[in-house]
Amino acid sequence: MEHFSPVTLLAMKQKEKVMKIRVATESDRSEILNIHNQAFGKEKGPVISKLVNDLMDDETARPILSLVAVNDNKLIGHILYTKVTITQTASSVSAQILAPLAVLPSFQKSGIGQRLINEGLKILQTAGTELVFVLGHPTYYPRCGFAPAGIQGFDAPYPIPEEHSAAWMVQAINGDALGNIKGKVRCSKALNEPQHWRE
Repeated sequence: MEHFSPVTLLAMKQKEKVMKIRVATESDRSEILNIHNQAFGKEKGPVISKLVNDLMDDETARPILSLVAVNDNKLIGHILYTKVTITQTASSVSAQILAPLAVLPSFQKSGIGQRLINEGLKILQTAGTELVFVLGHPTYYPRCGFAPAGIQGFDAPYPIPEEHSAAWMVQAINGDALGNIKGKVRCSKALNEPQHWRE
């Protein structure tokens, strides 16, 4: 069995102490956009960072929940949840969509993304949100409780090809909307563009 030296264990504990998650502020915006630029690379980075910037100014996206992961006073991760509505149903449902999530490349694969997701879900649950949607990697998001949304009766804003249907997911965090409500998800203006719904 591998044993960590006392120095290594101390460094790991210090890193855990230093890394925290908090609500983003307006003064964080440039750092947040930089995180998305770096995380998504040269081709997608500018597109995603523009989307984040637009969502932060989009009145139809509110209420938004914007969280950052901070390590040693440096922003290393960001997650954004914005409002969605369920159309084609007579029921009123409080729902959000997770989009996007980014962690700086040097901090990826260390659990920061999942911590951001779970902290966001906890805050939204306390606020009374019932459903949370995401379009993302079908082997990653189920670790945080998401399951395919299409088979549960929720259509994405734009058609998702059959081979990628598992990437469109939902999670109930309050109430009994799953199984009782079906409909089409409508996002905010900034996110409701076809280029954001292509794999």
